[in-house]
Amino acid sequence: MSGPQCCSNPPVLNPTGGAGHVEKLAGLDSYLTGSPHSNLALLLISDVYGYEAPNLRNLADKIAAAGYFVVVPDFFYGDPYNPGNADRPLPVWLKDHGTDKAFEETKSLLEALKSKGVSAIGAAGFCWGAKVVVELAKSKLIQAAVLLHPSFVSLDDIKAVDVPIAVLGAEIDKMSPPELLAQFEQVLNAKPGVDSYVKIFPKVSHGWSVRYNIEDAEAVKAAEEAHQDLTDWFTKHLKSSM
Repeated sequence: MSGPQCCSNPPVLNPTGGAGHVEKLAGLDSYLTGSPHSNLALLLISDVYGYEAPNLRNLADKIAAAGYFVVVPDFFYGDPYNPGNADRPLPVWLKDHGTDKAFEETKSLLEALKSKGVSAIGAAGFCWGAKVVVELAKSKLIQAAVLLHPSFVSLDDIKAVDVPIAVLGAEIDKMSPPELLAQFEQVLNAKPGVDSYVKIFPKVSHGWSVRYNIEDAEAVKAAEEAHQDLTDWFTKHLKSSM
């Protein structure tokens, strides 16, 4: 993940953006949106740019409108990746923000949600966040998962997944190229007990689902298609279980 593609189109972060609000949940600052009384919760786990990215918060609000309590945690403690900081290139930043630490911290988040009466939890991860989500899916700590343009996710990870999982990838992606996603699909298809879905979006690049230009109609259309696929997956596997 040291290549530039994973970090293209950095968003302009907005700490006060979105219809929701920020408060601490299980010790983590989190963007919360949707009804806190919903018994269905979704975690959105960001890419390296963190939980203040406007497109990510807008997506959280959109999902919340479908009846979910949505949580976007700040696993970076106010220190998202800054591509303008030449003294701290991505490999250095990543050493301070490992996905393994975030996975452990997510366990407390899940317990906090359950203590509020939440009975079904799904998680979607973008780029860096997809690795955290696949670990949750392997441990059966969530009921359904969506990975969007994943980074760090290996074939062995996918082999160990034991909950319904959708993988949404880009045609132009060095981090998770279509060839790798085809292998993911093959492995998942061999697991008849696990519902799965793998889709490659044509003519888009890594990060397209949250780092799109809102002025670009084609980019918006591709992102919104991914958002709809994500929402449909959780409708199928969370709402139908209620």
